[in-house]
This record gives sequence, structure tokens and C-alpha cells, in this order.
Amino acid sequence: MTRPAQGLPDRETLLAFIKTAGETDKAAIARAFGLKGADRAALRDMLRELESSGALGRRGRKGLAQAGALPPVGVVDVVERDPDGDLFVRLTKGEDTPMVRLSPDRAEVVAGAPGLGDRLLVRFETLENGEQEARLIKRLGASVHKILGVVRKSNREVRLEPVDRRSKDSLVLEGPKVADLRDGDLVIAQLAAPDRRFGPKRGRVLEQVGREDEPRAASLIAIHAHGIPTGFSPEAEAEAEAAEAPTLSGRDDLRDVPFITIDPADARDHDDAVFAEPDSDPANKDGWIIWVAIADVAAYVRPGSALDREAREKANSVYFPDRVEPMLPERLSNGLCSLRLGEARACLAVRMVFDRSGRKRGHRFVRSLMRSAAKLSYEQAQAAVDGQTDETTAPLLKPILEPLYAAFACMKIGREARSPLGIESMERRILINTQGEVTSIQPRAALEAHKLIEEMMVQANVCAAETLESRKTPLIYRIHDTPSQEKVQSLTEFLGTLNLSWSKGEAPRTDRFNKLLAETRESPHAAIINEVVLRTQMQAVYSSDNIGHFGLNLAKYAHFTSPIRRYADLIVHRGLIRALGLGQDGLTDRDIAQLKDTAEQITFAERRAMAAERDATDRYVAAFLSDRVGAEFAGRISGVTRFGLFIRLDETGADGLVPVSKLGDEFFVHDDRMHALVGERSGARWTLGRPVEVRLVEATPITGGLLFEMLSKPAPADPNAPRPRLVQRSRKPGSMDARKRGGPPKGVRKGKRR
Repeated sequence: MTRPAQGLPDRETLLAFIKTAGETDKAAIARAFGLKGADRAALRDMLRELESSGALGRRGRKGLAQAGALPPVGVVDVVERDPDGDLFVRLTKGEDTPMVRLSPDRAEVVAGAPGLGDRLLVRFETLENGEQEARLIKRLGASVHKILGVVRKSNREVRLEPVDRRSKDSLVLEGPKVADLRDGDLVIAQLAAPDRRFGPKRGRVLEQVGREDEPRAASLIAIHAHGIPTGFSPEAEAEAEAAEAPTLSGRDDLRDVPFITIDPADARDHDDAVFAEPDSDPANKDGWIIWVAIADVAAYVRPGSALDREAREKANSVYFPDRVEPMLPERLSNGLCSLRLGEARACLAVRMVFDRSGRKRGHRFVRSLMRSAAKLSYEQAQAAVDGQTDETTAPLLKPILEPLYAAFACMKIGREARSPLGIESMERRILINTQGEVTSIQPRAALEAHKLIEEMMVQANVCAAETLESRKTPLIYRIHDTPSQEKVQSLTEFLGTLNLSWSKGEAPRTDRFNKLLAETRESPHAAIINEVVLRTQMQAVYSSDNIGHFGLNLAKYAHFTSPIRRYADLIVHRGLIRALGLGQDGLTDRDIAQLKDTAEQITFAERRAMAAERDATDRYVAAFLSDRVGAEFAGRISGVTRFGLFIRLDETGADGLVPVSKLGDEFFVHDDRMHALVGERSGARWTLGRPVEVRLVEATPITGGLLFEMLSKPAPADPNAPRPRLVQRSRKPGSMDARKRGGPPKGVRKGKRR
């Protein structure tokens, strides 16, 4: 910046200086113009006048800026969410600045998904139409701008207890809306500016969103806490209602192919159907033809429509134990785009040919009209093949189910040769009655029927990626990076503590991980090794650039099979329509231009959905266990941190904490290499994966928190492991222990050496 002329500036010169500086203060302005004495007093009066006239705005306690001006990069709070689900932010230091729409760019580097009240670091950019947009750089954590909590009323005051278990402070609610609140109301409140040094924080009510005793309170809290877009605009609903049943025009007729759907028993929509038959080609003896038909969502959700805009913003359906927040309106998701039994449905189908060794020989896509011949649950299909048919499955066994399983047996040969990552995970199913109460939490059975559908969908996804690449059509890949060197090194060091080898510098490969899991499956360390191998993996994301899918051990992979509930699949459908000349509703040039942004948006939304689903599940589980406080449970250590042990219960899969302060009289040191807490004096250890017995001390449904008391004893010291170094510890600076370590006595300031 050029040095300004010295002396008291006029109004225009002063405003121009502040505009160029971006943000400044009175002292910096005085220095820049060389002002002293009376000129400084005059400057103060000028600044006050400019501020009162609205030409200047405050930035914190002393900062000043041109009114409404946004810096290139700034810290913001998420302050609003519009009906379309768009988030709006405002500078934390700048009440005069406008709310700016948050673009979800770079969301893949953010831990979690922004929601109301979050504090972010953003870059402000000006769009072609002159509007400002905030681009996410980093999430700084939840701010205190807005708080979701439950009302607690007493004779003296009304308090708000936050639903976030990480938040320790409750608010005293003030303002005109407080009188209408009832105990147990769920409200969003804004923290008031502090007007006193001591006492509780205070806030005012912004919005009431429900009741804590409502049957669906857990999912309601998760939706608001994570900013999940809900519902649809009237325009989108009108487009869905105007959709018409499909005809054969421009489509192949596959209505005579006996496709069947196999889904969870409680599934409401069916976006995929399968059929298999032996290949009659003599050149492919013992080979199989496998058809996978997927609902043709692209025929109804056109680029640039209201349905398209809202589907892109939602990016995926969000599944809670008691409800679904769908990506598309019910007229489509549970109607015209659902492959219902006996009804003609538009589909995009792929015909795949496999040889006897499970290797794919070829494939082709067709845009078709199909009709589902049967609707089965996974359990039904599996029971029928295992010899327990019912009225529905008995006539399907020979002509449809047995060929499907025979084709899958062939595909398994190719799958085993490919050796995708074989980490085992136990999924739980929460059963809820009509009153919204959790009746049971059951393990989800891993059936051959699940694996059959999974492998057929995987191969259909591969076909989609291969076709689009061969036609030079841009697409959104599902990518999964190779584990980082740091993670593999950590795994190597851990395995060394169990006398298991992983050669230093050995490249991570799925078959190598599978060999490790297979060799230790019957050992006492099986659970911990499975857990550590899982933690070694990277997270899968969506990207317009391909690096392959490490976990599936595939070079080309895209999501194609669930366009009802994933926007990524809809983009792939449009790409196939464009690449193969299957219609006028394919991928547009605009779609292609914003593929990178779309990939980032849907990755962001996927993280948001996962966090919301996990939080809702935790709250339902805590509610289910709340009347069993004092009961004893068998479990396993699922996480080791410096502040305690996370325990996963065998019975329900619920996770809770045993604080480190409750593990015994000695100090425990966190050994991250061993994934263990180690007693400083005894060397006794609590290790990841170890089976334990615990007692439930506290269950808090509103936050989803579970607190346990440890009943088991730690493992004895490992004679081959180094003991933690003994040090004296203090609870506060200046204590006697601190002085023993050589620190200065309380109140004595350490001088500077000369």
C-alpha cells in the first residue's frame, strides 16, 4: 500500500484508505497519516460520524471496515438455512456484513458436515452475476452462535440443555418467547452477548422444533443438528406429480424377462432387479448371462429442473431407524421409479456375460421397459435356496433363484481371484414400534443373498465406468485411496507388538490384508486386528478424477445402481444416456462443467448423512438402555484414547465410555502404538479389542451418551514392553508437585536469563 499523505485526511481519503486496507483500527490509521494530539481526537470524531452514518462497520471490539465489506478470507458462523437446504454464513466479527451462501466446495477435507451454528474458515468469491459466495476452507468447530437443546423449567428460571454431548454449558433462556415454553421442548437458541463476568450463559429462543418425548425426537434432533435438508419445494413436488407412467417409446421391451427384486424386508423402494440364465453360446461353455435392471430416474429428473436442483443439494437419501428423508419426492421414490411387482417400469439395464471362471467377457446397456416378476426379502430368497420355500418362493426356486445362485457361484470365483478387502463388520438393526419406542436391537444377518446382490451391483457399477471411459464421457467415480504410508507404518509397529510380521516398506495390497485377517481369524487377537486393519483404510469419496477403488481392488468403479437415493448414480445414468445415444435427457454440458463441484457436494452430503444417522442411532440406543442402568454387560474395547476406553456391547452393538479416571488408582498412559492404556506403575494394560465386563452407570437419550463402569481387571504387564516413565503429576500450576518438578513457586514470575 502506498504511504498516504501526512496530516488529517478528509472523509473521501479516509474511506478510500479503509477500503484498501480491508480491516484496520484507529491506531493503525493514526500511524499511517502521522496523526498526533488534537488530530487524533479529530480522527476519532470522524470515525464515529462515519460509523453512525452507516459508512463504516465494526470488526470486533476495535476493528473497522467499510460497511458490508467482506475480506478475501474470514471466519464465519453458519447462521441460516433456507427451505431449499442452502446454508448461509456471516462473519463472526461483522454484524453489518450480509449473509452469504455457503458453497460446499472442498468439503472432502472437512471433518464432518457443517450445520447451523458451526464456525468455519471460508474464502469469499464474487460470482459472474455479482453475488458473493463463501467457499469452505476448513471447519473450525461448533460455534456458540446457535445451540439446539431441550428446555428445563424450574420456579426460578428456564434453562436449555444442549443435545450435543460435547457441550457442557447450559443456557438461561430469556426473552418474550420463554413464557410459552414447556419443559421438554426442543428449541434452537442464540447465545446472547455476555453482560456480566460471572454466572451462567444466557440465550434467546429462535425456534421451537419439537419435543424430546416425541416418538421421532432422536431423528428430529439429528436432522436439525446436522442441517439435513428436509421436504421439497412446491415446484419440485409439482414436477413429481406431473410425471407420467413410462411407455415403450424409445425403449427395448424386457417385460418378458422375469426380473426379481431382493431387498430388506422393510424396504419401501426398489431401484434394482436381477435375472440370470446360462449362456447358450457354445464358445462360452458353463458361462452365465446376468441382467441388472436399474430404475430410470433420469427420465423423470431432468437437468436444471427443480427436482434436479434439490436432488443435487440433498445428494442422497438419509436413513434413520424410524424414518427416511428421501432424495426424491415419494411420487417418484416410492412410485414411478420403484420397480414394483407386476408394474411396467422404465429402466436402464446392463446385460453382462461371464465365463466359467467368473471373468466378465462383455456387457451392453439398454434403455428398456421391464416388469418385476417377484418381490423378495433377503431372508426369503436365502430360506428358499436353503430348502425352506413359501407360497411366493416355491414357484421361483427352479426357474429363477437357483440360476441366480449358480451365476453368483461363478462370479465368486472371479471375486476371490480379485481379492477385495475382506474386513468383517457387525451391523445392527434397530426395531421400533408404532409408538416410536425401540423394541429390540438385533444383529443383521450376513446372508449369501446379501453377497449375491452386492456382487451383481458391483459388476454393474464397473460396467458403467468402463463404458463411459471407453466413450470418453466424463463421469463421477467412486474412489478409495490406498492406505497412507503413515497408517501402514502404524499398522506395522502394532503387529510387531503381537509378534506378527509385516515387512517394512511392503506395499499395502488387499490380498495381503486378507492373508493377515485369515491367519489370525481363530487367534485371540482376531477382533483387534480386524479393527486396526479397518482403521488403516482411507475413506471412499466421489471424484471426477479416477484413482481406482482400493478396497474393491478395481481400477474403474462408479455408482450406477441406486439413482433413487444417490445423486452420483443419476449423473452416471445421464452419462450413459449421452454416451450411447439413448435419449435427449442425458448429461448436459453444464453437468460436465460442474462435475468437480458436484463430486465435492455429494461427498460433503454423504459425510453429513453418515454423521446424522450415527447420532440418531446413538440416541435411540441410549433410550433403549435407559431403563437398564445398573445392569452388567459383556463387551469389547472398541477405542482407546488418553481420556478413557470406548466399549462396544456384544448384545446391542452400543458404544459407551469408561473414563480413564475410573480405571483404578494409578495413572494410565496412552500408548498409541500398542492401542492401549498402560498403568504407569504396574504396567497393567487395557488393549483395543479386549473382551470386558462393564456396568451401565448412565444413559442419556437426549445426547446419546452412555457411561460405563469397568468390572474386568486389566491384562498384566507385558514383560517385553518398556514401562512408561514415572513422572510426578500435578493437578494445577503452582502446586507442590509442580514445585518438585523444578517450576517456580506459585506467584513467582520466572525471570529472563541475561
